[in-house]
Amino acid sequence: MTRLGLAAFLALGLAGQALAHAHLRLATPADKSTVKSSPGELNLIFTESLNLKFSDVKVTGPDKAAVKLGDPELTRNGKALTVPVSAPLDAGAYTVEWHVLSTDGHKTNGSYTFTVKP
Repeated sequence: MTRLGLAAFLALGLAGQALAHAHLRLATPADKSTVKSSPGELNLIFTESLNLKFSDVKVTGPDKAAVKLGDPELTRNGKALTVPVSAPLDAGAYTVEWHVLSTDGHKTNGSYTFTVKP
């Protein structure tokens, strides 16, 4: 195999691996959104199916205190992580931090923010 052929083979292989990671595709409440009232749950939809045992969500409020959440569940053929919010959220800015493991073994994480309108 020539150097050019080997480089192309490696590039395609690495591109395929990058596409296999579970990336956040859509969130409700959405990133940088302002909602009129406290959400009853968070819905995070990913590009790949998830392993629930190794996936979780943490929310912190305006005072940086952790928000109490219920147990996460998988929906939408394992691609959506639904997390109940245990108590109404006060007005202010919230940060959602997530980490997931896709069913093919790739870990990803990230965060986003939303605001509850006063």
